[in-house]
Amino acid sequence: MSILTLFVVIPILMLLGLWLAKNDKQVHGVMAVGASCLLLLAIYLTVSFIQMRNAGNTDAMLFTYSVSWFAPLHIDYSVGVDGISVVMLLLSAVIVFTGTFASWRLEPLKKEYFLWFVLLSIGVFGFFITTDMFTMFMFYEVALIPMYLLIGVWGTGPKEYSAMKLTLMLMGGSALLILGILGIYYFSGAKTMNIAAIAAMNNIPVHIQKVFFPFIFIGFGVLGALFPFHTWSPDGHASAPTAVSMLHAGVLMKLGGYGCFRIAMYLLPAAAHQLAWIFLILTTCSVVYGALSACVQTDLKYINAYSSVSHCGMVLFALLMMTQTAITGSVLQMLSHGLTTALFFAVIGMIYHRCGTRDVRKLGGLMKIIPFLAVAYVIAGLANLGLPGFSGFVAEMTIFIGSFENPDPFHRICTIIATVSIVITAVYILRAVGKILFQKVPDKKFYKLHDATWDERIAVGGLIFCVAGLGLAPLWVQNLIVGAVAPILQHIQSAAMTAVL
Repeated sequence: MSILTLFVVIPILMLLGLWLAKNDKQVHGVMAVGASCLLLLAIYLTVSFIQMRNAGNTDAMLFTYSVSWFAPLHIDYSVGVDGISVVMLLLSAVIVFTGTFASWRLEPLKKEYFLWFVLLSIGVFGFFITTDMFTMFMFYEVALIPMYLLIGVWGTGPKEYSAMKLTLMLMGGSALLILGILGIYYFSGAKTMNIAAIAAMNNIPVHIQKVFFPFIFIGFGVLGALFPFHTWSPDGHASAPTAVSMLHAGVLMKLGGYGCFRIAMYLLPAAAHQLAWIFLILTTCSVVYGALSACVQTDLKYINAYSSVSHCGMVLFALLMMTQTAITGSVLQMLSHGLTTALFFAVIGMIYHRCGTRDVRKLGGLMKIIPFLAVAYVIAGLANLGLPGFSGFVAEMTIFIGSFENPDPFHRICTIIATVSIVITAVYILRAVGKILFQKVPDKKFYKLHDATWDERIAVGGLIFCVAGLGLAPLWVQNLIVGAVAPILQHIQSAAMTAVL
C-alpha cells in the first residue's frame, strides 16, 4: 500500500472516531489529532518527494500504487503524485487543519458538522492522489455532495437557496464530466482509465477531441468559477459556515483548475490548442468581471466571493496561455489564493460572530477593538492585491510574465486586460479595510467585543505564516511545480504539432 492511501485512511478513521464520540471534548480530540496527522503526513510527503527528486528519480509519478477495482471497465484504484499533486495535498492539509480550529466553537450539531466536513476532505485528498480518471471523478463527487448539507443546515442567510443552486450547477458540470470521461475512454482505445496510459497512446482523433474538450473543460470550469458559469459561487460562499467557506474556496475550487490541466488539456492536447482562444476570452471576462463585481458589494463575504471568481479565473487564464512560466504561475495562484481566501473567510467569519453583521456600512473602528483580527484582515487584503513579500505577488507576476511570452497580439491584449484586475483589486480591498477598520465605531456595543481566542489564533496565525512563507521563499515550491509542468506541457505541445502535421 502506498503512503498516499493514508490521505484517505486517516479521514475514514476520523469518521469512525467522530461516530463513536459522545461529547464535544471527544469530537475536538478526534478532529485535532486527525487534522494534525494529515498535516504532518503532507509535510513528510513533501520532504520525501523533494529528497527523491534530488536523488535523481525522474519518474513522472512517485509513490505509485495500483490495484484493479472494476475489471470489466478497466477501472483501477491507482495513485501517484508529481510536484503539482504534492503542493495541492499540502495546501489541503493546511486548510483542513486551520478550518478545524476555525470551527472549534461551532454550534449546534457539532459532531454531525464535522462528520460532513471530514467526508468532504476525503473527496479532496482522494482527487489529488488519483491517477485513474473514473476514480478521480468518484472522489470529485464525494467532495461535492457534503456541500449541500454543510451550507443548507449550518449556513446563514438564504442558505437553502444557495445550497440548492450550488448543487444543481455543480451536478450539471458533473454530467458534462462523465460524458467527457467516457468519451475519452471509448475513443482512446487504451482499454484503461489511467491518465498517463491514455496520454502515452495519444490516438484520439482531433475531431473527437474537439467534441469532448468543451465537456471536460466546462465541467471542471464550473467548479473553477468559469464565466458565465460562476453564479453559484458568490451565493454559496456567502451562506456557507466559516470553515466550509475556507475549504470550499481554498481547496475545492482548485479541483477545477487541476482537472482542466490534468485531464482536458493533457489528454485532449490538439483540441486544447485549437479551442483555447474561446475559453481564454471567457477567463479574461472572469478575471475582470469578478474584480469589478467585488467593488460594488457591501457584504464582506460577497466581496471575497467575487474576488475568488476573479482569482480563480486567473488560474484558468494562465493554463490556457500554455507557456511553462504561465502554467507554473497558475499552480502558484492555486496555492496563493487557497491560503489567502481561507484567511479572509476565517477572519470574516470571526468578525461576523462578534459583530452580528458583515455589512461594511455597519462596521467601523475594529482596529482599535479587535486588533489581532483587524491586522489579520489587512494582511489577507495586502496578499490578495499582490503586495511584494506575500504569496499573491509571486503568483500574479509569474502569470503575467508567462502570459506575455506569447508573441501574438491576441494573447498580449488578453494579458493587458487581465492586468487591470490588479488595480481594481486594490480598490475594493483598501475600501473595505478603510471602512471596517479605521472609520468611527458605529455602535457602542462594539466596545464590548473581545479579540481572537486561542483556537482562532491558531487558525489565523497558521494561514498568515503560510501566506508570508510562500511570498518570501517561493523557489522550492516553484521548482516542484516546474518539474511537473514541463513534461506535461511538452506532451501537449508535441501532440498538438503532430495533429497539425
